[in-house]
Amino acid sequence: MNTKVFNSENGITREIVGATIEVHRTLGGPGLLESVYEESLSWEMSHRGLLVERQLQVPISYKGNPLTSPLRLDMLVEKKVIVECKATTQYNKIFEAQLLTYLRLLDLRVGLVINFGEKYVKRGIHRVVNKFDQ
Repeated sequence: MNTKVFNSENGITREIVGATIEVHRTLGGPGLLESVYEESLSWEMSHRGLLVERQLQVPISYKGNPLTSPLRLDMLVEKKVIVECKATTQYNKIFEAQLLTYLRLLDLRVGLVINFGEKYVKRGIHRVVNKFDQ
């Protein structure tokens, strides 16, 4: 396992994109369940030295009142970048709106919606930014 240090969101997302392409190529493209891609991507990113937290439950509150249903992220990478995995042939822009809401709630700046359902996964990578100034 690598011991790289990832300081910037740009460096982290670059490594995530590389890992995504490797997973898609190795698994043979689209057609599998989202959970298969998520687990494989988590393994690939960890193997590349990234800190990955999967199915992370994040408490949220409404007007200071803690809600009983926590937010569940597919992945939080290096405590800086949210990754939401999809495996659909019918991509919907609402996925990006949801990710932007997650970023705002957690006061993070960058996230990726990755749709493994695309024939060419590079077309399925959607970067979402919240107050990004770099």
